[in-house]
Amino acid sequence: MLASAKRIVVKFGSGILANATGNSLDQPQFERLSAEVAALLQAGYECVVVTSGAVAAGLMALGLKERPEELAARQACAAVGQSKLMQIYATEFARHGLNVAQLLLTHGDLDSRMRYQNACNTLERLFERKTVVPIINENDSVAVEELKFGDNDRLSAEVAVLARANQLILLTSVDGLLDEAGNTVARVEDVDAVSGLARQEKGRFSVGGMVSKLQAVKLAVDAGITTHIVSGRKPGQIGAAVAGQTVGTEFVPRIG
Repeated sequence: MLASAKRIVVKFGSGILANATGNSLDQPQFERLSAEVAALLQAGYECVVVTSGAVAAGLMALGLKERPEELAARQACAAVGQSKLMQIYATEFARHGLNVAQLLLTHGDLDSRMRYQNACNTLERLFERKTVVPIINENDSVAVEELKFGDNDRLSAEVAVLARANQLILLTSVDGLLDEAGNTVARVEDVDAVSGLARQEKGRFSVGGMVSKLQAVKLAVDAGITTHIVSGRKPGQIGAAVAGQTVGTEFVPRIG
């Protein structure tokens, strides 16, 4: 059963939340992105934000200039930065009369039937409040999958399935999936058919890449969820995707 209001999961990657040097967060980005999500709630949508950025926030708090190579050091940065990250979200959404709720998940949580159901129940109660934005991140201090490989791409798709979302929007540092000529592919009906277009390179401060994103897209569309990959650096992309405008790359869900 779908919810009465359209549910949207929006994922913000590291590359669009960090500043040009990557060792602190880009405050104007948080202000703009939070305003765009707030506009959806004010229009009657139900929204979940899946966010990266805890490591960058930790670098800023600890005065480090570069992202550590050692995994344990990155986890420590994430542990320090997570509260800083949530403080920013709380401040920005409060400007729009909204509260935030923090959920830290691991893939183990979503593999466990009991913990999966608990997370689902929590989200349902938060949606009922209408003025709360659930903010989800991987629990990077104890889990490493997204911290090492996916920049929360896979997690965002799993959350979209968990939340029974109608739409998943992945905001990243590129305009969408690019073809061989470097042009944005506007619409994809078969994810497997375009897997060869996924380039291995990543943004300077991104953990995932297009390969990771297409894996997440496939998980979502196979569950019947319309998915978009759009630029997180261009204003208005979230609202345009929700309105059905041609923006970024739209992946059509599998039916039946």
